[in-house]
Order: sequence, then structure tokens, then C-alpha cells
Amino acid sequence: MSTALAVRLFLSSAGESNEAVIVGDIHSADLTGESRRNILIPCGSSPRPASYPVTPGRYVVSAALPSGLVLTENAEAVEGQETPVDFVMTDSPYETHSWQYLMGNIEPDSVYHSPAEVPLAESVASRSIVAAAGPDGGAPEAAVDLTALVTWIADAAPTSCSFASMLALGRGGPGPSAARLIARGEPRVLPAPDIRGEAVSPLYRFGPDGPVGEPGEPVGERQFLVVETAGSVRLVTLPLPWGTTEVEVLVNLRQSPTGSAVAVAVRDPAVGAGLAYMAQGALDMAARLFTDVEAMLYSKSQNPLGAAAGVYVLIGTDHSTGATYWDPWLDRLADSFPWISDGAILRAVRLLRRGSPDRERARNGLIEAFDRGIPFYTLGLAWLVEGLSAFPEDPECVRRLDEARRLSWLADMREPFLILDLRQGSTR
Repeated sequence: MSTALAVRLFLSSAGESNEAVIVGDIHSADLTGESRRNILIPCGSSPRPASYPVTPGRYVVSAALPSGLVLTENAEAVEGQETPVDFVMTDSPYETHSWQYLMGNIEPDSVYHSPAEVPLAESVASRSIVAAAGPDGGAPEAAVDLTALVTWIADAAPTSCSFASMLALGRGGPGPSAARLIARGEPRVLPAPDIRGEAVSPLYRFGPDGPVGEPGEPVGERQFLVVETAGSVRLVTLPLPWGTTEVEVLVNLRQSPTGSAVAVAVRDPAVGAGLAYMAQGALDMAARLFTDVEAMLYSKSQNPLGAAAGVYVLIGTDHSTGATYWDPWLDRLADSFPWISDGAILRAVRLLRRGSPDRERARNGLIEAFDRGIPFYTLGLAWLVEGLSAFPEDPECVRRLDEARRLSWLADMREPFLILDLRQGSTR
């Protein structure tokens, strides 16, 4: 047997599949061995370890969590043996939230269930669901309003997805439900998940046909959630369909001092963590997971939303000015899936970053992307603002840039998918 380190990460077992892959490194501690960067680490309740050949010696193995934290373990590789290196993250506050815990959207059990008061920022921009903290700046869990109205929009009207419509929702203040203003048909209020002990942080799951466990209905090209509680109204982009993979939406009513009040995670074992890396700007790590973008576009089980994420990573990590083998994918994304404005954003930004002499084509692509409606990805909104800023003398670009910037003020930039705090807009 060769000398190797067998690396894996344990998550809480919830009687369900929670496999994932994250990125890590192997460093020689005594400077005699060979270090390995960007290894892939299997995660789950009983994951099969990934084996990495090394020379005998002492090593430090690190695991880069999607939350931005880094775990480390010391190991000594023995000649002719496979040495286990096990990371443990079984202290999720609820077993059913182990995926959300891995993604960094909820705290460890000891923090989450602490009787101490939770410090909250008083700024409206703190993304807190609670409108105001107590007189001492804290909000004990018992004082938090544990009721939330979560409404699913199965088919959003195309006109409601425009930048102007979204900004109007933010300015509207009290009035008709945002869900009714967006939906093409009748929006559906979802019951809180009936799981004991999880009322403070309910977890909603969605499949290709809508809410898991709920009677299905025809779905459109854009699905949203409207989450209303304690004076807060958030519009949540649902990245559906994502093949047969489920999507989770965590509504954190406890008022976490970290993370987002509403978080969306895709339960894709191959690239789920890559979406979280992408959101935190760690595109090099995300690139290790998005390895089959072409299949997402051209296979029978095509996944254009997943392919768009992969192309964000490709463009963000590419430093060449010449053509690449994946440039044709941009045309397919932009032309074959017009309901995904991200495709047009990606093609236009690619032209700008390559220094293409055809700036007019890039300019027209940005205008087309804006006119298609808000993107699925938060990064897409940021890149649209960046691209339109390249044309400060063009009145058509300047007008669209103004609306895109104002919408970005409502967005939770920590999330991979676009989540708008409509309460923020009503204060301006």
C-alpha cells in the first residue's frame, strides 16, 4: 500500500442525503514532504474519504468552509499506510440544518442555543429581520416575533421582473402584498415546516415542481418567495429548476449576529459549496467544483442556471485576452435561455474584459441584459453595474445604470442568489 492521507468531513446525520464536496489544502509541516493545494474533501454523515498520496512525514491539512472559516487537522503520514484525517462538523443546531450549517448560514449548536442575548446592529442595513433591537442593543430569543408569512410565487409575470417594477415594490410601503403584484396567477402562502424545535429557523424545501411535500402546480420561468415578518419584506430569488436537485431556503427568525436573515442553498453535492465560494469571492476555489459546465448546457438534463454559475467562475478566474474553448458557451447561454438575463450579462462582460474592439456589441448586450429583467445571481447584478459604468457618456446606459445601482442597494450581497430587502427601499 502506498503512503496516503484519507481526508473527509463529517456532518450531522438527519436520515437524508447531505453529501457535498469542499476544497482544502495539504501542507508539509516539516518541509520534507510535498504539499498539495485545492484538494477535494467529501462531506456527509458517512462520507467515503478521498485518498491523497504523500511522502512520509508530518502534515497540516486544512478545509476551507463555504462560510469563509478554515478548519485544520495535524496528521503524520506513515510509510505504506493510509492515515485518516477526519474533520467533524456535527454540532449543527438541528440535524436537518446540517447543509445550511456547512454553508455558514447558521451558527453552531452551542452558540445558537445559548441563553445569552444576541447582539444586533441597529442599522437598517444590518439585514436583521427584526426592525429594531432592545434598549441595550440586544434581542433575547424570547422577544423575537416567531411568525413569518412565506408566500411562493410559482410563475412571476415577466413585466414584474423588470428593474423598474422591483424598485417600485421597494418604494411602495404598506399596500397590496408584494407577492400579488409579482405573480402571474395566485400566489400560495406556505405552511411553516412541521418539524419539532425548528420554529425559530424554519427551512423550506423546493423541487422542480415547487414546495416539497405540497401539491404541485404549473411553474413558470421565474419563481420567487416573499418573506414577511416584523415589518420586513424580502423578495427571494429561487434558482429553479436546478435539474432534479432540491433548493433550501432558511428563514432565520432568531436574529443571528452572523449570516443572512434569509439564505438560499442548492443541495447539489457537486457544486453546492461552489455557489457559496462564489458568493464570498473565492472564485479559484469555486473553479475546482465547476468542472463540467459544458454538460450543464448541452446534455439532455441541461441545467442553464448551473452553467451560468460555472461561467461566472470561468470569467472571474480567466486572465487571458484571447479566445477560449468556452466562449461559444456564452452565446448558447445568452441566446437559448432569454429568461436568464445572466447569460447576456456574462457575454457582454466577457467582451469588455477581453478588450474587444467591438465595444458596441458589449454595450448592446448590457442593455439587452437589463431589459430582460433582474438576474438570478447577485454577482450578475454587480457585473451589470460594472459593465454599464464603462459607458458614462451614453444616456441609455446611464439611465439603466442608475436603476441597477439603486436596486443593488436593496440586495444582500453576501448571498449567491438575488435577495432584495424591500423594507430598505421604503425608507428612501
